[in-house]
Amino acid sequence: MPVTVVVGGQYGSEGKGKVSAYVTRTSGAAAVVRVGGPNSGHSAVNDQGELITLRQLPAGAVSSDVQIVLPAGSLIDLHILQREIARLSVSPDRLRIDGNASIITREHINKEADLALMSSIGSTASGTGAALMERLSRTSAHRLARDVKELQNFIEHDSAAYLRGLLDRNERVVIEGTQGFALSIWHSHEFPYATSRDTTAAGFVSEAGLAPHDVDDVVLVLRAFPIRVGGNSGPLPNEISWPELAREAHLAPDFVELTSATHRVRRVGRFDPSIVKRAINSNRPHRVVMNHMDYIDPPGAQDSPTWRSQKFLIQVERDMGRQIDLLGFGAASLEPRSSVNLRYAV
Repeated sequence: MPVTVVVGGQYGSEGKGKVSAYVTRTSGAAAVVRVGGPNSGHSAVNDQGELITLRQLPAGAVSSDVQIVLPAGSLIDLHILQREIARLSVSPDRLRIDGNASIITREHINKEADLALMSSIGSTASGTGAALMERLSRTSAHRLARDVKELQNFIEHDSAAYLRGLLDRNERVVIEGTQGFALSIWHSHEFPYATSRDTTAAGFVSEAGLAPHDVDDVVLVLRAFPIRVGGNSGPLPNEISWPELAREAHLAPDFVELTSATHRVRRVGRFDPSIVKRAINSNRPHRVVMNHMDYIDPPGAQDSPTWRSQKFLIQVERDMGRQIDLLGFGAASLEPRSSVNLRYAV
């Protein structure tokens, strides 16, 4: 069955939104599914060249009229969702929210603030984990999407059945996974520095209500310099400073990356193959994307020799034991590895 799953292979912020938008557009997908909650942001460039960052809706929908699905495994912050619906002018006939999706309340956000998760493990303190804990406790007080008056025009009784109907007509569905493999509550080796759910392709498919054999395309997304959120967020092998990266990449001396959800300065490190090899083993990707190649060899930088990118790619592929299929430059560009090889060989 034609299902693509976009999954992160490091600590999140690998550029899954950009890749999801690319796959959605180039495959002619009928629907894009955003799993998880608003504790991470995904970005993609729309048809007007504007970078759009979303925390609840899938970034794969920014440059397409594709159908949008928030499945039963979603955790929804109503205020964030309403802002994004307005931002993209999403009509009820385009967005389907499963009635069984969980609602994040102010109480959930306050609970995570009281637990000081932001300072202790680098959590975004979005309430996602607290809402999930309440869901697992099976208390009758837990709110579901079907109980929210403001969402009634978007409620789909069974979003999995809707997606199954698309698949039965051989239409492609893209599942936009969130965060990164190294943050999985089950598979991270750095507990408690993990998120509150699984972050594998299999976990995302389960949240969407689909079957493993529906998937014919797993896209693993990496970045040349992995990041973790700022603060006490857990180990980051080969950590470096932003000024050091800025010098190498010919960026402004004060260049930094900020997290999409909390706007904290991210931590950054050099590429480490160990976690990526585990991500490959657990996700068995059909395609691998390497983003932020412009940090290796900035486009238009005349004093930056192209051999740096070629050397980086050769070493990374040797260390991973796997070829890279697509290379990402900047916020929007993705190119086949083969075409970039030809360019570098000149």
